[in-house]
Amino acid sequence: MRFSSLLKKITSILDLIKFSHTIFSFPFAVMSAFLAAGGMPGMKQLLLILAALVTARSAAMSFNRLVDTSYDVRNPRTAYRVELQNKIGRSSVWVFTILCVVLFITCAWLLNRLAFFMAPLAILVIFGYSYTKRFTHFSHFVLGLALGLSPIGAWVGIQGALTATPLLLAFAVVLWTAGFDIIYACQDLEHDVKSGLHSIPKKLGIGGALILSGVLHLFMVLVLLGVSRYTNLGSMYIIGVCIVAALLIYEHSLVKPKDLSKINTAFFTVNGIISVGLMGVTLLDIFVR
Repeated sequence: MRFSSLLKKITSILDLIKFSHTIFSFPFAVMSAFLAAGGMPGMKQLLLILAALVTARSAAMSFNRLVDTSYDVRNPRTAYRVELQNKIGRSSVWVFTILCVVLFITCAWLLNRLAFFMAPLAILVIFGYSYTKRFTHFSHFVLGLALGLSPIGAWVGIQGALTATPLLLAFAVVLWTAGFDIIYACQDLEHDVKSGLHSIPKKLGIGGALILSGVLHLFMVLVLLGVSRYTNLGSMYIIGVCIVAALLIYEHSLVKPKDLSKINTAFFTVNGIISVGLMGVTLLDIFVR
């Protein structure tokens, strides 16, 4: 295969798995790693943690595209995924998925024993998510758990042990992710009904789903404030959490039961700012205290 063809295929795969969405979990892993190290982690550890995060997330997304093909093709919003997958070739997507799993487990093995032992559990969670909409309305929370593993994994990668801090960070990620995924799922309500899939918007209606999303985000802010009790994070971090709260209020103001036209802004832009911004103020707090 010519290099240009290979590069084009890789670019298409990255588009298929929405590689840019790694920004949602990436910052929390970085926060956790720096908190676990009490400052700058060792460069080898940090690179292995980031590589593990990227490969695990990439494997999860490519696996999701493979097993959800029959549903994606019937959804106008996701039909392009099937077209792109066919263009790439399903066999190539499978090879990419398996390669990412191998690299993820290798990174975990190079970090420490606990990270290696936890790796199969992480694979089970992130792969299992793809099947949850088939039988439960709470798939949003499983997605949250999948992303919430990133701060846990980063902490274990540094310390080789678990404490309350990464669990709280993970809980915050679960609440945050479930909240914004519920918002995002509102646009697929009609498809979910026709396809027999489950979701919170299908269960509660769009209005009820948006209310629940807001409650989840409220609790996320409270959990983030609780993180400061188990760390040495100070006023800069607290200010950052307050800014996160303001951004979440703005996010919810963009989406209304009868107007979902700004969902992409709420989902991508605002949440990207939240994750990167919170990471930024956390690292500043760590280094200036």
